[in-house]
Amino acid sequence: MIGVIVINNPIPERTVKRYPIFWIFLGILLIHAPAVASTVLWIEVDGVIHPASARFISDALEEAEESGAEALLIELDTPGGLMESMRIIAKDLLGAEVPVIVYVAPSGARAGSAGVFVTLAAHVAAMAPGTNIGAAHPVTMGAQPDSVMAGKMVNDAAAFARSLAERRGRNADWAEKAVRESASITETEALTLNVVDLVAPSRDSLLAMVDGRVVELPLGPDTLQTRAAELEEIPMSWRDQLLDLISNPNIAYVLMLLGIYGLFFELYNPGAIVPGVIGGICLILAFFAFQTLPVNIAGLLLILLSVILFLLEIKVTSYGILSIGGTIALVLGSVMLIDSPIPGLRISWSVIIPAALGTLLFFALAIGLAARAQRRKPTTGYEGMIGEIGRAIEDLAPTGQVKIHGEIWYAKAMAGTIPAGQPVRVTGVKQLVLQVEPYTE
Repeated sequence: MIGVIVINNPIPERTVKRYPIFWIFLGILLIHAPAVASTVLWIEVDGVIHPASARFISDALEEAEESGAEALLIELDTPGGLMESMRIIAKDLLGAEVPVIVYVAPSGARAGSAGVFVTLAAHVAAMAPGTNIGAAHPVTMGAQPDSVMAGKMVNDAAAFARSLAERRGRNADWAEKAVRESASITETEALTLNVVDLVAPSRDSLLAMVDGRVVELPLGPDTLQTRAAELEEIPMSWRDQLLDLISNPNIAYVLMLLGIYGLFFELYNPGAIVPGVIGGICLILAFFAFQTLPVNIAGLLLILLSVILFLLEIKVTSYGILSIGGTIALVLGSVMLIDSPIPGLRISWSVIIPAALGTLLFFALAIGLAARAQRRKPTTGYEGMIGEIGRAIEDLAPTGQVKIHGEIWYAKAMAGTIPAGQPVRVTGVKQLVLQVEPYTE
């Protein structure tokens, strides 16, 4: 992209003749003027491919197209992810009106499973030294399909991978092999097999290497001019950051437990308000996140069963059997809740174990407080008067009035006569009349 100065008004000939040296000098400056630097926008996609990733890439593409950027650079490091989100990304890359460069980086990064399709869909595919790509065999979430359905899934994914590779002029045979045989290769092998176009040690070197490369856009061929381009990062918006955060299975799991605890507090302490509000918000966020995750209904039901068992322990004397059953159901449900072979889409044991122990301690404390409350001496009503100490304000022979905690009651001496001023202790209540006996301080 070269800067051009447009002069609308013609320069009078006499002016040119009067100052020839000046115009010669100006011409030299224009000839040697540096080209206006183009801009390459770049984003970082680090982690599992899910709806938040698809939304982020789609927004970045839209911004690159609207700003007239020279290209969009996607720095990719992913173990894989959801096939539906991957297809959305691939569709966006195929229809992009700005060149897209997918760069598997930094060293140690990988483009696994869904990342293979994203890389193949790019106009330019590059890798950093020490990276790998492959293992794109589709995996199922939840119940395992039969052999016929599994074969259909593999054939569909293999055909899609081959189509992407052929569209971008890359090795279609290897793309199909990555799906059917879970083939995985290093960056040097990928370059040799024409799976990727370049191996570059850094973003800057990558831009220098792709300079002058012609890519095919929907509107026709486009020549990249990236050697002197300025890199400008597109940060993830707060909306995408929130979606990306709660789409983490561990975060969604914790939000669900906090929501259950909050509602439990509200139900057992009506009017507390704050626990109920926080619990409701956490549950809504958790279920929103579950829409983007492969949730196993059996795991969710086991977690709900564990809560019911813990609640029953408060009402039913089971000597800990219900609590043990609730803990087992909670652990099993937590393991089964997110059913995915991808490590990044599973709940970590480092979260499950503390959550299970915390839940057990929480309900053990609640059960202990409930049992203590049941054993505690009543402090209200007639039962609360038993054992209280007062003083006779008149002779009890055998009935009269006594004063207890500033209140005047009719009382009856259980034995003999109690003189006025004598301390008394309540032993019972019968028909609003206190039964008292002498008390020696």
